[in-house]
Amino acid sequence: MTIMGVCEELAGVRVALTGNESLARGALEAGVAYAASYPGSPTAEVLGTLARVAKMFNLYVEWSVNEKVAMEGAAAASFTGLRSLVVMKADGLNVALDFASALALSGTRGGMVIVVGDDPGAHSSVREEDSRNLCKALHLPIWEPSSVQEAKDMTREAFALSEELKLPVVVRCVTRVCHASGDVELGEIARPERRPQFGRNDRVITFSIQLHARLEQKLSRAAVMAGDSIFNMYTGPDKAARLVIASGPSAMYAREALDMLELAGSVGVLKLGITWPLPETLLLNYLKNASEVVFTEEVEPFVEDNVLALAARHWDELGSIRFYGKRSGHVAGPAGAGIGELNPDLLADSLAKIFNVPRTEQAVLTSQEAEALLGEKMPGRELALCAGCPHRASFWAIRTALELDGREGIVLGDIGCYTLGIARTGYYLLQTMHCMGAGVGIAGGLGKLDRFGFNKPVITVVGDSTFYHAAIPALVNARYNRANFMCVVLDNETTAMTGHQPHPGRQATATGEPADTVYMEEIIRGLNIPYAISDPYNVEDTINAVCDMLQQSGPRVLIMRRTCALAAVKGKQKNRVYVDWDKCIGDACGCGRFCSKVYACPANIWDAEHGKARIDEAVCNGCGVCATLCPQRAIVVERTVE
Repeated sequence: MTIMGVCEELAGVRVALTGNESLARGALEAGVAYAASYPGSPTAEVLGTLARVAKMFNLYVEWSVNEKVAMEGAAAASFTGLRSLVVMKADGLNVALDFASALALSGTRGGMVIVVGDDPGAHSSVREEDSRNLCKALHLPIWEPSSVQEAKDMTREAFALSEELKLPVVVRCVTRVCHASGDVELGEIARPERRPQFGRNDRVITFSIQLHARLEQKLSRAAVMAGDSIFNMYTGPDKAARLVIASGPSAMYAREALDMLELAGSVGVLKLGITWPLPETLLLNYLKNASEVVFTEEVEPFVEDNVLALAARHWDELGSIRFYGKRSGHVAGPAGAGIGELNPDLLADSLAKIFNVPRTEQAVLTSQEAEALLGEKMPGRELALCAGCPHRASFWAIRTALELDGREGIVLGDIGCYTLGIARTGYYLLQTMHCMGAGVGIAGGLGKLDRFGFNKPVITVVGDSTFYHAAIPALVNARYNRANFMCVVLDNETTAMTGHQPHPGRQATATGEPADTVYMEEIIRGLNIPYAISDPYNVEDTINAVCDMLQQSGPRVLIMRRTCALAAVKGKQKNRVYVDWDKCIGDACGCGRFCSKVYACPANIWDAEHGKARIDEAVCNGCGVCATLCPQRAIVVERTVE
């Protein structure tokens, strides 16, 4: 569905939306006024969608420098009585945690919803993380959509709950909901009169033990309200002795698995749309009839642990119940309990064993069966930087410079497209990789170990968006403490990994309006840190720049600047790159098939039939770097753009 479905004014119509579009539509139906985010998958498209309709609905929408700042801005809008939305992935909640814990205590005024995208299976993240445990520690209500329709409906209603409790509400979505598409029935878009008010006598302060008591009272109210929520749903026989308690898309998997096992008529499914605080009265009503209970959720046994604690408190009235789940090892995927995604077949396997019934044929092929069926028909595909990606040239320059330097320098990594520097596409350069900005902080620590005999050169690489997000404090610390390392900023002039969103170094805001650009070199200059700028496509000059900086001491920065290859050629004619077979001498070159095996650009391939290198022109983005590296100068670039 196009953006027209998101902004459709007529209530009651059904349109096809993605989960992220549905989240955005729910915010519009709730009358959101302020939305902020730092881009991160699986939720990056929520703010992008709102940015596209911001002028139509008079919204303020921004890509913030990081998630903590985004949450602070959304809270400010809430303090004035406006409804606000902040969106982040699970990693972003870690960044915002300090303010979030204070905000829970101080409370809010206008409805404020925190959308958190978890990524079971780590499809688009470096790790899978279950944000529910953090949200529980923050004492915030957690709502979990199981479908694209619920993503919209829950978001809309979460604003109302937030306003009633004066507390932010978390809508926790997983990748399979965010990236799914579904038929969504639309509600009416609210157009409230917006008059923000925050007077001289208004105070929102986290400074009192009484605030903790008030927060606990809010959660108690939320638990009572959760019991009556339409988002908690039961299907199955009355007074079921066998019960599945599920949340998120696992509820749908459970229903499908029971259908596959022909158990739908004898096993009940209680879907919890609100997983914290627990709807205790509702749960006890179903537990008192149950003798066997199975938990299904992603990723951690969050609901399972909390329901077990509830059952323990009411053991006398509930009697003996057998509980099966991740803690018992009965609900698990190939990697084990509490690891990775679930699906209908995995649950059918688990339920068949638990209930001792025969396992019917699987609905879909397993990955192993699919691979066996396809054989060699599907070519292998490794994780790789895009063809023409300037980061590949940057990594090659760093690798070459370190070899020339000869001191076995180390290279630290960070989060972004360049995380692939841990793999062949980045020549296995990166030796650490944790969270955004961590490489610079680790480099600062290593750069102070000379007194203990650690004298290896230290290079840390960081992206341009990450530079603004999290690297600046570590650079301040490095300047203050005179840490000895080189920071390489891989500046491709966008937040490429999540969809080319703008950042403070760009010339436009989230809504396309002109921005006051914050140039990174001005920040670096203001810190009195030496810096230089190079173009990674000019490989030889970049190698020399790295070599020169390796001989310097103290903190220093090398900005390797070249526009992302995908952004650079979008809507434009590309340079044509091809191999002159009259010059290419194949394996006789002695380079070990450098262009296709060593440099490892996906556009550089080997033509086995002719024994020559070849350029896949459908993939090539025309950067021409391979032409400068070919020993025989057999690669030709017909330039139409620079």
